[in-house]
Amino acid sequence: MDNPFLVDVTRGNLVESQHRGSVAVIDADGSTVLSLGDVERHVFPRSAVKAIQALPLVESGIAEKYGLTDQEIALACSSHSGEPEHVEVATAILAKAGRDRSCLECGVHWPMGEAATRLLAAQGEQPSALHNNCSGKHAGFICLACGMDEDPKGYVRAEHKVQQAVKASLEDVTGASHTEDEAAIDGCSIPTYAIPLPALAFGFAKFGTGTGLSQGTQAAAKRIRKAVAQHPLMVAGTDRFDTRIMEVLRERAFVKSGAEGVYCATLPELGYGIALKVDDGGPRAASAVMAALVLHFLPMNDQERAAVEALAEPVLKNWNGIEVGRFRVSPDLLG
Repeated sequence: MDNPFLVDVTRGNLVESQHRGSVAVIDADGSTVLSLGDVERHVFPRSAVKAIQALPLVESGIAEKYGLTDQEIALACSSHSGEPEHVEVATAILAKAGRDRSCLECGVHWPMGEAATRLLAAQGEQPSALHNNCSGKHAGFICLACGMDEDPKGYVRAEHKVQQAVKASLEDVTGASHTEDEAAIDGCSIPTYAIPLPALAFGFAKFGTGTGLSQGTQAAAKRIRKAVAQHPLMVAGTDRFDTRIMEVLRERAFVKSGAEGVYCATLPELGYGIALKVDDGGPRAASAVMAALVLHFLPMNDQERAAVEALAEPVLKNWNGIEVGRFRVSPDLLG
């Protein structure tokens, strides 16, 4: 079955490209609000579930033990741009556990943010693991290991107690079994498990409302949502989609990008969880679909609506700043 077209990209008056995908919106009781396309196909959520992966750090009391701030907890949920602020906070997280960047097992890449890369290069420096977009999550994993009196070495391996705790949290929240048949290795070297979109959406509905979660998990989820709402720059970076939408909506929406066109969100006041996958992996198309869904479901004032509308149907400009096209979300998406 071909998935429906979710986004058209126009140039002039013509459609230049189209993006197919699937969407699941589930409420906290497990009822389907919206289902489009082949939602039962298992997808790797990748970075979209970082907030759920951070639950053991907070729920265990280890975040409190090490005195992690809301800013630091927000970075533990991030796919950051490698800006100086991100590197500084990741370093601080590690220091609180008595560790440094040499313990990070996420690998090294240049910052995701162009400005951060240019700054680093202009200073004649090379990137370190701290610039990896997952360094905040990994710093949190190292804190979790140390707080459990475990050697953090090898914390990325599936058999390590850190990843066992993370896996248990994902299974608890999403209700999906994370078996070896569905397992693979993420870009930052930790295990990742493929699950259907409805399970992801249901998990985020629970993450946003606490419904069906233990008291400890509810409290941890609430702390994480608050931390992210207060420090949205930590979750992504300057002018990044996740940061921009949460700067506007704060605790009214938690959104998180994954890789290969996956996006997840929760709208706590509605009790909705959202999960989507753009077939071709296009991140811009996935962002536009997520913005359109938030815009469709969440009541907003004029200022909020204008800001989210700009994300739902962004204008495309060429290098001279001339408007050449737009992203246009399919009316079928919003039924």
